[in-house]
Amino acid sequence: MRILIVDDEPAMHDSYRRSFAPAAGDTGALEAMAAELFGDDSADATPDDAIDFALTHAMQGLDGVAAVEAALASDEPYAVAFIDVRMPPGIDGKETATRIRKLDPNINLVIVTGYSDFSPIEIAKAAGPADKIFYIAKPFEVAEVTQMATALAHRWRGDRELAEARETLAAQVVQLQEQGHELAANESRAIHMANHDSLTEAPNRLAFRRALTDRAQLSGQFAVAMVDLDRFKLVNDTLGHLAGDELIRTICDILQTSIPAGGLVARLGGDEFGLLFDTPGAEAAEMECQRILKACTGTFKVLGNSVQGGASFGLIVTEPGETRDPTDLMRRADLALNDAKREGRGVVRLFDEGMDENIRLRRAIEGGLSQAIAKGELSLVYQPIVAREELEVIGFEALLRWNTNDHGPISPAVFIPIAEETNLIHELGDWVLGESLKVLAEWPSQYVSVNFSPRQFRRHNFVARLVETVQRAGIDPRRVQIEITETAIFDDADRAADTLYKLRQMGFRIALDDFGTGYSSLYNIRKFALDCLKIDRSFIDGMGRERESAAIVHSIIHLGHALGLGVIAEGVETEAQLQALRVAGCSHMQGYFFSRPVTQDVACEIAQARYMLDPAAADAVEPGNGTHG
Repeated sequence: MRILIVDDEPAMHDSYRRSFAPAAGDTGALEAMAAELFGDDSADATPDDAIDFALTHAMQGLDGVAAVEAALASDEPYAVAFIDVRMPPGIDGKETATRIRKLDPNINLVIVTGYSDFSPIEIAKAAGPADKIFYIAKPFEVAEVTQMATALAHRWRGDRELAEARETLAAQVVQLQEQGHELAANESRAIHMANHDSLTEAPNRLAFRRALTDRAQLSGQFAVAMVDLDRFKLVNDTLGHLAGDELIRTICDILQTSIPAGGLVARLGGDEFGLLFDTPGAEAAEMECQRILKACTGTFKVLGNSVQGGASFGLIVTEPGETRDPTDLMRRADLALNDAKREGRGVVRLFDEGMDENIRLRRAIEGGLSQAIAKGELSLVYQPIVAREELEVIGFEALLRWNTNDHGPISPAVFIPIAEETNLIHELGDWVLGESLKVLAEWPSQYVSVNFSPRQFRRHNFVARLVETVQRAGIDPRRVQIEITETAIFDDADRAADTLYKLRQMGFRIALDDFGTGYSSLYNIRKFALDCLKIDRSFIDGMGRERESAAIVHSIIHLGHALGLGVIAEGVETEAQLQALRVAGCSHMQGYFFSRPVTQDVACEIAQARYMLDPAAADAVEPGNGTHG
């Protein structure tokens, strides 16, 4: 440890040399003095803490300043400087201390004098801070000097280590901030790709559905129109897909220019577009569509070729007081579009009840659903969830099936929304949870993943009911995974965050289902207690065909890794998809490639076997049903 001595008397330099010369003896008195001067920590010094001092002697203040400057230049700074106050004919100790402090803010200064022209306050103001300047009176004791040097050297070393630690921490903070910015940028790009069509940059089907959902919650009438280009296949077949793409971009521009103010144009896929706009009534909406149709009809130049453009419109206008289910509105607009195409194309058709043969079926389903449990028409099937590397079966997703006597099997996509609207979802949900818990006793260690709808999740005392059911069944909550969509938690984020936190505290697993298709954001993921993200099957299906889908899948996987969450890819159907997901780092997968949804008995066999040794051969499927959920 380097120490600087600045004094104009040779005898004083000899005293310093003797003071720091190695000598045997009892150090107890020195340690006691250090404890009194600098606190208890200094008294804890052990022989291992002994310091070798290297002394530099300067006879005048300017020599001392030059020594400090040279030491800093060679990156060998002084820990302590002992400075005499009176040093004629050069600069005095106050000026020396002031100049040294300007050069080295970290050095500890000890003012040594028998008589001074300056008060300690004056010197501290010029050469402070006060916690780095100390005083010793002449004549001094050897122990006084050595203990002062030892204690200040330890302190100087500690200050340097603390400063280095702070620099390291600051660098890590900067790195984390940069990673956060990069993650946010990736998320922004992923959200944009997930919600926009790559060909036209218009909103896609997901964005259209979300906008329709938001608009349905507001008052006032609005119109939904489905638009399909007439004879588009002929353009593709005769002029090629590049010409077809150019025609789609041209029509999209026309639609966006022609849509009423505040309206939305989305490309739903292929040559189909969706329109959403406010309207005072059906007649006004039909006139607007006729005007837009006229703008889309005519001859267009496409890659140097003349192409005859045209379109068909299917229109639905909401009525005051009616139920505004987004799925039903889009379905009715589609029915009207199909009717327009049957009528010879190039027309606008307004939906009427006569177009919807499914309305009668819907009413029949609504009535039969209330008796489904009593009639024993409901059943559960289970689809394995496997780990990436060895395809170990770590859980099963429970999927509800309804096989009626009158209409045969009815898809969950049909009856679940009806149950949600009629409040039957609670009765069905309780039955699904109870049946799912029963099979856990037959599985060695796997968990069961149960879907909960938004209405179930917002049910009064949801947590208490769930915990009571699981405890009554004697099941460890860690073997139950709760699957929810972002829609279920977005309406009341604070309440949802509290609910999920309570469930996690009790041991339940939480999975965010259909991730990437809703209000996906870093804010949601950070706010809610989650275990894993489930990538929607639409992105997995598009990986091999669409660059955007592959990019979204990779972004979700990287996002999950960065936040310490598992990632489950749904809808894995091919070896190529499996390998691509493995390379991307996806932790878990499920889909037809491993197993279709199976009955309880087959699920027990798979659970006992534990590993999917031959996924392609796992064809013990649920009879007569090719759907996943």
